[in-house]
Amino acid sequence: MSLHILEIPSFFIPHGGEFCLEQARALQQRGHQVRVLSCCELAVTMDRAAYLTAPHGRRWETLDGVECYRTFMRAVPRAVRYNEQRWVRCVMSMYGDYVRRYGRPDVLHAHCIKWAGVAALEIARREGIPCYVTEHLSSVLFRKDFGADWSRCRWAQGLIRRTMESVTCVIPVSAELVADLHPFFGSNYRYHVISNIVDVEHFGLGLTPEQIVARRRAQRQELRPHRLVCLARAEVVDKGYDVLAQAVAGGWLRAHGVELHIAGRGTEGLRGLFPDGEVILHGNLDKAAVRDLLWQCDALVMPSRCESQCLVVLEALASGVPVVATEAVPSNARIEGGCIIVPIGEAEPLRGAMERVLPLSLDAGCIEQLRRMVAPESVAAQLEQLFTEGQSDAP
Repeated sequence: MSLHILEIPSFFIPHGGEFCLEQARALQQRGHQVRVLSCCELAVTMDRAAYLTAPHGRRWETLDGVECYRTFMRAVPRAVRYNEQRWVRCVMSMYGDYVRRYGRPDVLHAHCIKWAGVAALEIARREGIPCYVTEHLSSVLFRKDFGADWSRCRWAQGLIRRTMESVTCVIPVSAELVADLHPFFGSNYRYHVISNIVDVEHFGLGLTPEQIVARRRAQRQELRPHRLVCLARAEVVDKGYDVLAQAVAGGWLRAHGVELHIAGRGTEGLRGLFPDGEVILHGNLDKAAVRDLLWQCDALVMPSRCESQCLVVLEALASGVPVVATEAVPSNARIEGGCIIVPIGEAEPLRGAMERVLPLSLDAGCIEQLRRMVAPESVAAQLEQLFTEGQSDAP
């Protein structure tokens, strides 16, 4: 059964949105008609350059083979409710344009309840079509936007809760995300966990799992230092860089013949935290450079204090790289035989796990298990089944 699917992301290029494009492209490859409708909100402080220079008006363009209807909305500072209402009205107006051009879709698929889920539900109720929301955001990000007690935006907490309870199905990217968000929104809603996509062909160099394992084993015969890599933006507390710094302090890297490579947005500024010469700071890297760095290294270390899914762990495993991670990493990323899990915020267990991971090699079964969960065709098949089963379940 071929479906007409309209994707509505809360965030889109240049603020992310790659997950939306990846799913749209994967669903297209299964024979569905899929497009993206994006209203990208720009903040005057965080997006100063784009706020002034981004195009005005609405336009159609094709990104990675997916047709997208796009616009930018300049947010009014300190006016969260007004901006939310403007955003929803804009999306609903764009939806009217979309229907006049392509007709009514069979499925609305929003990414993040704030605010795409809210807009998609309003459209779904009016049109009588199923509405799904893939949720990516953790409680940490909601707290950053609305404060720990939501005192300034109590209306937003109620709106999000009601939306989650009313859509056809919420699709969290991990089971732990449901528990993480429960104090804010409860769990009186239908949900079905489906991972984000990982480009396993890209990160696996187009090799079979057996070929990845063989190439990794050959690399371990090379005469060079062991190489650990941490891939995370420079949020010292959230990403646990302070704990990692404690774990490698006192000459641990030099004593064990290890190089530590660190990459991610802003990480070039972490030299004060990692003064040792054995720490190489790469700064922000694109997708190809991340893959290349993973293939140069022997293990990934992720000392995070909070994660909704942690795609970089899945990308590392797809590259045949074993992982040391904290309990913040959700269970669907903890591939047996590929991950060593340690407590959050504790340097000593992290140091011990880094020692144990250095000789560890993945087997082909680990990589194959990962691919069944996160490969584009696997994720698209799961979404297809969910959307097909819900064709009579309009909100």
